[in-house]
Amino acid sequence: MKTNKISGIKRIVLSSMILIGFSCSKGQPHNYKSENIALEETGETALLNSFETEGDLKLNNEKKKSFDNQVKIIKNGNCRLKVKNVEEATSLAKKIASKYKGYISDERFTNTNYTKENRFTIRVPQDLFDTVLDSICSFAEFVDHKNISTIDVTEEYMDISSRLKTKFEVKERYETILRTKAKTVEDILKAEEKLSQLQEEIESAQGRLKYLSNRVSYSTIQVDMYQTIIPKEEPVGYKPGFLDKAEEGLSFGWSVIENLTLLLFYIWPLLILGVAIFVYFKWIRK
Repeated sequence: MKTNKISGIKRIVLSSMILIGFSCSKGQPHNYKSENIALEETGETALLNSFETEGDLKLNNEKKKSFDNQVKIIKNGNCRLKVKNVEEATSLAKKIASKYKGYISDERFTNTNYTKENRFTIRVPQDLFDTVLDSICSFAEFVDHKNISTIDVTEEYMDISSRLKTKFEVKERYETILRTKAKTVEDILKAEEKLSQLQEEIESAQGRLKYLSNRVSYSTIQVDMYQTIIPKEEPVGYKPGFLDKAEEGLSFGWSVIENLTLLLFYIWPLLILGVAIFVYFKWIRK
């Protein structure tokens, strides 16, 4: 009997423990599962976020490069500099321009009693504009002014490019019409006239695009350099020496002889008339 009671008690205890364990396991697994999922999702999200960040950076870089290629900016600058020696400063500026793949497009030099000035224009690649301008201003004794201006020609450039593309397409259609559909002389002449007009418009647009591209690719720097000169004092009085007086006397005597000789050529009729009167009264009247 005792054995049966003990075994019954064991069964009851065992059943209680199983029920308690089941209830605990029934409450806990959802939390464990959610935590595991949260951890997994956190790892995957971080990985995805990292991929998205790298992708965004690449996309932004590509957009920036595309934007830089599309934007057309004309950059100009001018400065006026006081230098110690205009010739040396000009030579140094030319070396700087040549070093940074630029060139001098215009130069005007003036020299007066009080100043020496040289104005010249430098064309440099746009990405080296600031470097060249700062380098030239660095060896000046004094910078009177330095100005930088920009002109955005993106809209004009894109508009001309779009129109040019359209004109090429229209030209191809007219060429096709001229080859295949133009049968009469009148149709051929009309197609050729239209093609000639389109070709002129295309060349004009291409010339404008080339001009804008050149202005965008090469920036312009206008440089004015000047050097102050202290004028020398002029002498109060001047007294010519013996040699100067002798030279002046010889010059005056020669001018007298020259003028008298020329006078004879002017009054030769009077001389002849005087000689005739003299002969008449001297010899004929006797």
